Amino acid sequence: MNKNELEDIEIRLLLEGIFHYYGFDFRRYAPVAIKRRIRNILYLEQLATVSALQEKVLHDRTFLEQFLNYMTVNVTAMFRDPQFYLTFRHKVIPLLRTYPFIRIWCAGCSTGEEVYSLAILLYEENLYHRCRIYATDINETVLRNAQAGIFPMRLMQEYTQSYLQAGGKQSFSEYYTAAYDNAIFRAFLKQNIVFSQHNLICDRSFNEFNAILCRNVLIYFNQSLQQQVHQLLYDSLCLFGILGLGNQESLNLSHQERYYKQLAGRERLYQKIS
Repeated sequence: MNKNELEDIEIRLLLEGIFHYYGFDFRRYAPVAIKRRIRNILYLEQLATVSALQEKVLHDRTFLEQFLNYMTVNVTAMFRDPQFYLTFRHKVIPLLRTYPFIRIWCAGCSTGEEVYSLAILLYEENLYHRCRIYATDINETVLRNAQAGIFPMRLMQEYTQSYLQAGGKQSFSEYYTAAYDNAIFRAFLKQNIVFSQHNLICDRSFNEFNAILCRNVLIYFNQSLQQQVHQLLYDSLCLFGILGLGNQESLNLSHQERYYKQLAGRERLYQKIS
């Protein structure tokens, strides 16, 4: 048995242990992504083997939060992929206007940039006052950061450009207050957002939504887990509800594909039709 084969066994044991002891299930994440993240943890924590990492995470509960921070991908930005938001304005907003009250789920919201982007867009379209956005993530640490609504000031120039490309209608700086090196987003943007922990892998549907954004999450799951999450998203959408995926994700080959129509193929926006 070579070193890589032994490492694979250790990783399987680690993931099984975390699932059975803590209930967090990483067993069906994409193997290449999992191995890359675990090797990075070993380097950062100066651990020699995956078995040493297993001992640390199972016997030191305080380390679990740090482990989850390492394992969950929190790469995001405000108005990321501006064309998605521009298309959302033009094709989804008119559909949402037909509802007296609008429920939207941002699944895997990370540190919240996507949630605030959506809140700003809905505000500018005069819909935010009759919306409730549910922002969920597996990681409680990033949820706390999202709820705070504080982002590095150095990113605001980049975010302003993306906001304008996404069809922004005002001065982006009106939505935040500059304080030292941070931008603190306006309190009114949080008024209709519910931040809550939710695990896409093992938690169930918790409401019926008019729109769900689950962008750049599924790419980290293996095929069977993608199918499971697609079923969860389908079960959570109302008839004629809208599903938004990341630009590297699609409904192709999913069991649910036939129950949707493409609203905007390039932007990965779909409408549930049955």
